[in-house]
Amino acid sequence: MIGLGRVHMEIEQLKHIIEAILLGAGRPLTIDQLLTMFDEHEKPERSVIREAISVLQGEYEARGIALVQVGSGYRIQIRETMRPWVTRLWEEKPARYSRALLETLSLIAYRQPITRGEIEEVRGVSVSTTIMKTLQEREWVHIVGHREVPGRPAMYGTTKKFLDYFGLKSLSDLPSLAELRDLSAIGKDLELDLSDIPELQLASDADNAAAESAETAEVVTEDMTPAVEAVDSDNIATIH
Repeated sequence: MIGLGRVHMEIEQLKHIIEAILLGAGRPLTIDQLLTMFDEHEKPERSVIREAISVLQGEYEARGIALVQVGSGYRIQIRETMRPWVTRLWEEKPARYSRALLETLSLIAYRQPITRGEIEEVRGVSVSTTIMKTLQEREWVHIVGHREVPGRPAMYGTTKKFLDYFGLKSLSDLPSLAELRDLSAIGKDLELDLSDIPELQLASDADNAAAESAETAEVVTEDMTPAVEAVDSDNIATIH
């Protein structure tokens, strides 16, 4: 009983410590990173850390925030149901993305590793340099290798930052697609998923047509810096 009491107290103390660390960090942290916050003589077991996290997750069930695991670790974030009120904190216009950029991102996510030429073959149109630059600057996509064919074209894949931004623990959490169908179906699937993210709003059809004709898929901004840039810090007040 004494031993159980000590474990119970450790969990009670740990959950408050972990909560404070995650709030202070403003970004996802792994179990290993959480362990570095403790002195050697007080360092808890990994299993105890996980238990404390599980307790916190249960306590947050009825609250406006959640403790979730994403690609880079654990973070505390605002629940989607709180979106109508929280989004009023930001006066800036949200960033909008063209259909061309979203289709390119969906192909990389579902078919990675994939080359730019392979993306163009599926889409039936060329992929502008601006699209690839935007995806890499946002650190959603990176070069993972080179195809061993003449010219050795770069192969692209998604990053942990991609998983973090879209609230995914791993690529297996992506919307299920038994197989890649025509691009209109792919776009529809991905758009339905992205619509749950307040900072990410799709451009109108007119905007998309203009972006395609000019071969520009850069983030469309209006008057001010997009609110989505504030999200990159993964700060608890601005996540999702």
